[in-house]
Order: sequence, then C-alpha cells, then structure tokens
Amino acid sequence: MTSRHQASPSAPNAPSASWPHPDTATRYGSISRIFHWGMALLFVVIFSAALARYFAKDSALDALLWPVHRPIGALLMLLVLLRAAWALLHAGQRPPHINLAAHLGHLALYALMLAVPFIGLLRQYGSGRAFAPFGVPLIGAREDDKIDWMVDLGGLLHGEMGWVLLACIVGHGAMAFWHRRPGHTNVMPRMVGNSANH
Repeated sequence: MTSRHQASPSAPNAPSASWPHPDTATRYGSISRIFHWGMALLFVVIFSAALARYFAKDSALDALLWPVHRPIGALLMLLVLLRAAWALLHAGQRPPHINLAAHLGHLALYALMLAVPFIGLLRQYGSGRAFAPFGVPLIGAREDDKIDWMVDLGGLLHGEMGWVLLACIVGHGAMAFWHRRPGHTNVMPRMVGNSANH
C-alpha cells in the first residue's frame, strides 16, 4: 500500500534554503552583503570620530570616538582587501554595473578605501610609534629617528583623501536612491531584502 502522504518534489526554480546565499546576476549574496553593511557601519563610526575631531576637538564626544579611529581604520583596510578578493573570485556571477559611470565610481571607492588607511599606516610607521589595533601588534616601536617623508606624506594626504572618500560614499548612497525613480534601474534590491530570491 502506498503512503497517502508523499513528499512533493521541490520546484526547480525555488530559492535555495542553504546559507550563505551566493551572488547572482540580480542580487548580491550573504557574504557580499555582510562585507557591504558591516563596512558601512564601521565607516559611520570612523567618520563620526573624524567629524568630532574636526568640529569639537577635546570635547567629550571627541574623547569617546577618537581612540577608535586608527584601530577601525586598520580593520577597514583588511576588510576591503578581503572584500576585493571576494568580488574578484565571484565577478562572473555578480550583478553587472548599470553603466560606465557606476563602474568607475566603484573603482574609485575601492581605490580610496585602500589608499586612505594605507597612508595612515605609513604615517604611523614613519613616526616610530608602536601600533596594536585591538591588541594585535601590527607595527613595532623603533628607537631610531622618525622617517620624515612618511610622516609628511601622511599629514598631507590622509585627512584630505579621507574627506574625498566620505564625499564618494555619500554620493554612492545618493545615486542608489536616485536610481529608484521611474524609468531608471532600481539597484537597491540588489543589496537589501531577501538575498535568497533570485
């Protein structure tokens, strides 16, 4: 006698219940979203620290936020390297850029996200002072004199390029909302909503 309750075969186009969800041509998957939104949160913290330093130096807010600026900067440099590697490994299955301007904008963001913390770390090394973000020894103290050109380069470019990066991040978010208008390609669902829907 056959069982009355038989498992129905799964639909061939049903979204996978497994995690993490992969990148697809229409949506970013779980890992890409963790990189994106995790780094976005860290950028909120690091730029809040920079703004507090610029507009309210020696205030209670500055004292609270500024000590985390450099450690989070080092963490962001590591994350952007991992994120770039992940993007390259899955380049063939991720959503395509909607136009050349969007492609160039993303390249500029990646370049700045690498350059800004790198120049900050270069300045830190040139100063001769030890640096151990989150207790991890990254740069050891040196007894010799500081390396002036590294310190000068960092002082010249780190802050200014950081503000350019902030402007690019704000522009990136603004363009995502801009493209939600009728007649444009709405890119928001690529990074928000259910990543399992293909």
